[in-house]
Amino acid sequence: MLEREHLTVRSYLEELAAVQKWFRSLVLEISEKTPWVNEQFDQLNLALAEGFTNAVRHAHADLPADTPIEIELVLQPQQIEICIFDQGAPFDPSSLSEPQPGSLREGGYGWFLLRRLADKVTYDRTSVDWPEAIAHSAAPQRNCLRIVKNSTIGAARKAPLSENCSAAHKKISKTA
Repeated sequence: MLEREHLTVRSYLEELAAVQKWFRSLVLEISEKTPWVNEQFDQLNLALAEGFTNAVRHAHADLPADTPIEIELVLQPQQIEICIFDQGAPFDPSSLSEPQPGSLREGGYGWFLLRRLADKVTYDRTSVDWPEAIAHSAAPQRNCLRIVKNSTIGAARKAPLSENCSAAHKKISKTA
């Protein structure tokens, strides 16, 4: 069983409610076949919200508000993968310093929060090879934030990330 769903929204923080509603409805649909996903809903939903709001606030900060953000969900029996695609400038997560325990600062916790909520988080700069990008003068490359959560039920063979989210993209890789 490999299921793939896709959503495209504009770069408005107000779209977060629609993103979360879409995600909740998908989790409810699949919860009978994969109950572990429903059990992980709160962590996955928080990770999705963090990734989406970062794309709006940071990656698309200087882009028109109607610039699309694409979200792809790939579900396998023992793994769920959420990919958030944006058209912002490249980002180097290794340049971030981890907040020190007990210290308070405004912002800068998102990347580290994502890494604690998910089993794997990667950031890639991907090439866009589809004709629509050229026809609409879209960016020839885009960013892909991948959030992966594995089932804790039983041992399972998990497909490599490159076989899941939009395998048609070439990667220039940055991994957490």
